Amino acid sequence: MTLKSSPLARKHGKKYAQARALIAKPSYPVAEAVDLLTKLSTCSFDATAEVHIRINADTTQSDQLVRTTVLLPHGTGKDIRVAAFAPDALIDEAKKAGAHRAGNEDLIKEIERGKIDFDIAVAHPKLMKDLGKVAKILGQKGLMPSPKAGTVTEHIGKAIGELRKGRIECKMDTQGIIHAIFGKLSFGPKKLEENLTTLLEAIKEARPSGIKSDYIVSITITPTMGPGVRVEVP
Repeated sequence: MTLKSSPLARKHGKKYAQARALIAKPSYPVAEAVDLLTKLSTCSFDATAEVHIRINADTTQSDQLVRTTVLLPHGTGKDIRVAAFAPDALIDEAKKAGAHRAGNEDLIKEIERGKIDFDIAVAHPKLMKDLGKVAKILGQKGLMPSPKAGTVTEHIGKAIGELRKGRIECKMDTQGIIHAIFGKLSFGPKKLEENLTTLLEAIKEARPSGIKSDYIVSITITPTMGPGVRVEVP
């Protein structure tokens, strides 16, 4: 009689099954979880470290929504292309801070023509009215600057510098889950642990007043490709 392969092996393949076999416990402290994470990638490239945090929130209630920004001490490992919508007087400052693109009306016209070659956008408050022309285009791609995300600011240069160094936004989706990245596996366990700890502290500090019971339900970290590891909720 020939034994059938398990559903897990059929769905994910041999490499995934081998990586999954390394997970021996239901959950791990942060340091142990991150150390294990670096061994779980099933791809040949430098995988991204992802975290998925389930929040005990009613997402239909405005006083239970979680949204915050955090500057990761070791960055994300990604080269972020920042577009800056700035008054003429601040364009040079934006470029010196590392903006991939910087402008105002000229940049808006390019977007209207369908040219979008950046990963995130920042805007000076004076430019927000003009951005109304392309708000729908940018909004559909998740690129519209927002005060809550810290991407609408008078301090254009500072914002660009932080974004390029690794400032990320963390917010819940409609299912109450926060999805974020906290580096590359090549960072090694120590740097990944420091990034993840910083991120989790920021989430804890952003606890909304409307959530009265348990706040964080679960924390799972995963490589780009490979099984996830449960992290003990602090």
